[in-house]
Amino acid sequence: MPKSQAAPPLPLPAPELADPWFAAALFDQTPDIVFFVKDRQARYLMVNETLAARCGLRRKSEMLGRTAAEVFPPPLGEGYVEQDQAVLETGEPIRNRLELHIYPGGPGRRRGWCLTHKFPLLGIDGSIVALAGISKDLQRPDEAQEDYRKVAKAMEHLQTHYAEPLRIEQLARSAGLSVDRFERQVRRIFQLTPRQLLTKARIDAASALLLDPRRSVAEIAQACGYADQSAFTRQFKATVGLTPSAYRGRL
Repeated sequence: MPKSQAAPPLPLPAPELADPWFAAALFDQTPDIVFFVKDRQARYLMVNETLAARCGLRRKSEMLGRTAAEVFPPPLGEGYVEQDQAVLETGEPIRNRLELHIYPGGPGRRRGWCLTHKFPLLGIDGSIVALAGISKDLQRPDEAQEDYRKVAKAMEHLQTHYAEPLRIEQLARSAGLSVDRFERQVRRIFQLTPRQLLTKARIDAASALLLDPRRSVAEIAQACGYADQSAFTRQFKATVGLTPSAYRGRL
């Protein structure tokens, strides 16, 4: 007779915690990660110290019960609330969204690239009762990673030719790697996909060009590789939270 398979282990019961908000203290130890939980009205229920500090606040309690629109300057705050409402209404999470955050803090904290994740939290009855999210700062690439030299050569080409139509196959070929291996190595080294790196290069260049009031938005769009001004404006707003004109007005 065939040997019967062992039954899978039963799941352990969830412990009854004295402090269900323990995650706040845990994420207080991660200065490169912003963490938050919001209720159905997109009001902060829990934040870590990093988020409070980047909003120019001395205590985390100053954020509780407020929405992003009440904490961040317009129209950035309204944009974050729109994200929250979409997650709360549809249940669709946001994963690996590349964002250029603008903080109201002092020098050195004004701009920062992050990867943002937001996902719904379900109640006992399966309905959406809240959302949780993190935004992780992008770090410098790990030069010790395998194939770094090959990938770095392709990334240098991307950084200097971002205004041109670039294909992933072309970049992979220049690195001497298959497309699949190239994409895996880029994500491992840079924490981003090749397309996200291209977006980052274009938005970084556009942000610098917007410092010059003599250059029109349409001219900057063309210089940064966008087919037209509307496509550039959509990408810039989705990434930065501001239109190019609004961003220029805040400088």
